[in-house]
Amino acid sequence: MNKLHSGAKWKFRLGAYGSMIIPLVVITYAFNFVMQLIFVLRASKGGDPITFSTTGFFIALAVGIVVFIILSEIYVSLAYKNWKYEFTDMNLKLERGVIWKKYSNIPYERVQNVDIHRGVLARMLGFSTVDIQTAGAAYSARGMSRSEGHIPAVDIASAEKIRDFLMSKISKKSSGGM
Repeated sequence: MNKLHSGAKWKFRLGAYGSMIIPLVVITYAFNFVMQLIFVLRASKGGDPITFSTTGFFIALAVGIVVFIILSEIYVSLAYKNWKYEFTDMNLKLERGVIWKKYSNIPYERVQNVDIHRGVLARMLGFSTVDIQTAGAAYSARGMSRSEGHIPAVDIASAEKIRDFLMSKISKKSSGGM
């Protein structure tokens, strides 16, 4: 099975940062709240509440950032490691997922079009996203529609080879060669 381009790690990392910003804020405020309770109890026994609450906030923020970075890097590593694809004689096999594994087989006869996307990050890191349009539709975890055959990061030359290979399969199908 083929692995993704190493630039996929940055794509996954940005996705992880975007999806984990809310948990970071929640963790920071929850930790800060617990620290405030501890420091208020200490202040009631003669400590300085302003110093303790300021310290608590910065400790909560530091802990939140560290937890955020650690969880994001674990996710990125696992997402990259578990994303694979393979072109067989009859279909495209996709394997992906960190917590929930998803295995897909896309028969070449269902392929209708192949799109290659290169955003700013992709151009800087030298990879492309390949979207293989089929007769069916797929939905992402966030409920958004996307192509069923979505390969998020392959090097530019491989993307062109994939498109040429699949377009030749489509041409054979439409001309009755399959």
